[in-house]
Amino acid sequence: MRIKGNTPLQDGFYMPAEFSPQEGCILIWPHRKGSWPHEAREAEPIFAEMICKLLKTETVYLVVEDKTCDRAKALLEKTASEKELDNLRYVHIETDDAWARDTAPTFVTDGHVVRGVNWMFNAWGGEYDGLYSSWEKDDALAASFCKELGVDYYDAADFVLEGGSIHSDGEGTVIVTESCLLSPGRNPNLGKAQIEDKLKAFLGAEKIIWLPCGIYNDETNEHVDNVCAFYGPGKVLLAWTDDKCDPQYEMSQKDFEFLQNVTDAKGRHFEIKKVLIPKKPVTVSEKDLLGYEFEEGEDVREVGERLAASYVNFYVGNGIVLVPQFHDENDENALKVIGEAFPDREVFGVDAVSLIVGGGNIHCLTQQIPASDR
Repeated sequence: MRIKGNTPLQDGFYMPAEFSPQEGCILIWPHRKGSWPHEAREAEPIFAEMICKLLKTETVYLVVEDKTCDRAKALLEKTASEKELDNLRYVHIETDDAWARDTAPTFVTDGHVVRGVNWMFNAWGGEYDGLYSSWEKDDALAASFCKELGVDYYDAADFVLEGGSIHSDGEGTVIVTESCLLSPGRNPNLGKAQIEDKLKAFLGAEKIIWLPCGIYNDETNEHVDNVCAFYGPGKVLLAWTDDKCDPQYEMSQKDFEFLQNVTDAKGRHFEIKKVLIPKKPVTVSEKDLLGYEFEEGEDVREVGERLAASYVNFYVGNGIVLVPQFHDENDENALKVIGEAFPDREVFGVDAVSLIVGGGNIHCLTQQIPASDR
């Protein structure tokens, strides 16, 4: 049911941290031919692997369509045990693409009850610089999902926001990037202060931290979940490079200096762990390009195009952290640093090369549902 009148902040609801206890996780089975080369055949086994890992400790809500359901079931029944499959729920809703982080609901809680938030989605920029020209199904997903599960939700559908553009510590602090939230393709009629007010009202936040930059060449206008993530209150992991010739160097330097000079909602200075990006840039190959089928009005790719590969685009589940791996010499360093940040969880490396060609990565494909008393 859509909640009318009050906002989450007024009702005492807030967005908990991703590392808080979860009931489950939402994923969408991939199918868009302009995102997933070769009809997603290379990406599908990676989706199945991620889902099976998550099923060990939480429920997975897998959004499917008639054209994808049979394929998903066939792969998952081969990969998962019967016990794990007991934690899998298929949710039949049509979508334009598979980026659950940006199109599924953001969830808030009062510590007992969980509710959804439905933002407006316009394909990362609408007519200004959006990545595809028709996004009605993706925009409708959050409300449809809440209705399907019987979860009450707040309607923020007059405000454009994607879940990948926000990170919460669960204690009143939300991190965003200026490059994304101030993009002309999002909410051009709102100033920075007005955007802050919206975020505070619908996320139950006390303070918004505005990082200047994200990851170089990130087509989402530099979502925060690709560059910086909480691993505890007052503690963040920041994407980094020591290569002064890399365009990411200056961007990460700006973020680091900014974080050193601000405090969170509780007045804490940030502890910062640096996570090196892949040493060798991840790019679109000729094989990848031959596998895409772009629709009219859809953003197209080219051979050699640098993709926004970052290890910070990890997902924290109950007892596990899924970390992207890019066949790069910095893969092991990422597992080590992120493992040190989450010593109470299994850190599992996921071959993410076939995911990044879609334009995003593990965190972009997942959306957590906090634990509740229901």
